[in-house]
Amino acid sequence: MRLTGKLDYLEMPATGGTLDRLKAFYSAAFSWSFTDYGPTYSAFSEGVDGGFQADAGEAPAKPLPVLYSGDLEETLDAVENSGGTIVKPIFSFPGGRRFHFVDPAGNEMAVWVNNDTVPHPGR
Repeated sequence: MRLTGKLDYLEMPATGGTLDRLKAFYSAAFSWSFTDYGPTYSAFSEGVDGGFQADAGEAPAKPLPVLYSGDLEETLDAVENSGGTIVKPIFSFPGGRRFHFVDPAGNEMAVWVNNDTVPHPGR
């Protein structure tokens, strides 16, 4: 349900890579699907929450989309195997663990798992 004042959409630039390359990356790494609206716009619908980081040492310079994963190590492997670049390896924070990556267009994103999720065997 859409409510006034709730984050409803996240639009990210695709100028650092081709639209087809970005779609292929997110399809392979996260099983996203897309709806094209002409040759220069492609929409996704994958759910969103958000938060503000007030720690100047931790705050990103730009908005940081954060994706969820049920298996952080498996997702990290999928990101690397799909052409993403890991810029912050897996680390712990209050509430869970996460890593940051840059997609083929240069957008930094993070992936997290909560503390209730059992770590990947053998890692």
